[in-house]
Amino acid sequence: MLEAPHYSAAGARLTAPFALPADLFDGTVHEPVLHQAVRAYLNNQRQGTHATKTRRWVAGGNRKPWRQKGTGRARQGTIRAPHWRGGGIVFGPQPRDYETTVPKKVKLLARKSALNARAREGALAVIEQVGLAQPKTSALLGLLARLGMDGGKTLVLTHGANTAAWKSGRNVPTVHVMPYAEASAYDILWADAVVVEQQALGAPAPEGVVEAPAPRATKPAAPKAAKQAARKAATSATKAVTKATKQAPAKAATKAAPTAAKKKGGR
Repeated sequence: MLEAPHYSAAGARLTAPFALPADLFDGTVHEPVLHQAVRAYLNNQRQGTHATKTRRWVAGGNRKPWRQKGTGRARQGTIRAPHWRGGGIVFGPQPRDYETTVPKKVKLLARKSALNARAREGALAVIEQVGLAQPKTSALLGLLARLGMDGGKTLVLTHGANTAAWKSGRNVPTVHVMPYAEASAYDILWADAVVVEQQALGAPAPEGVVEAPAPRATKPAAPKAAKQAARKAATSATKAVTKATKQAPAKAATKAAPTAAKKKGGR
């Protein structure tokens, strides 16, 4: 069973090391799977917008630079041929999609292998909690210095979203803070040292720590199309009521006119 150094929330090293869960840390590192996952991650970061002009797209060169025979020079048809300076590019890069998909099980195996690699190297530490009252970069860097991880790139994995810790490390290029569940194999291999909260590895919360309540469920917002349809229906109903109100006196007067004429003729 692999073990990792255990630290308190203040950065003091505890006497007993932390026993890493055996179902995740079995000491096996699958390098081909790691290579596949990292290559897919880097490929998916590419924009694929590179483009070069072939002979077709280069402006100019619509006539022969000199006549075919009699000059002593090699025959040329255009100054935009690929062997001319300023001419087209042969087989140059063109816009393309670099998206690379990896099966879910392969991603999980690569992530597990990356964690095992850092644990075997002694570059993984477990902390009780990254408890920062408010976002402060100096507080996070001081904590990492007490852990002995201020000399290189460090990945801090928290139990769930920790806004204060994330804001404290977002302006430090050598520190990445993210939830444990969102870390990929590339993120783990990018870092020289990894710090994980013990709750993320299934350990109970330290004494005196109250977990934040789950966010309240909010009513999903109605789609834009539904809102527009409801607004149109309400407008149409209002117009119909207004029109009916205006037409009611006119209809009453029209009905009353023949009745009055009959009474007058009868007298």
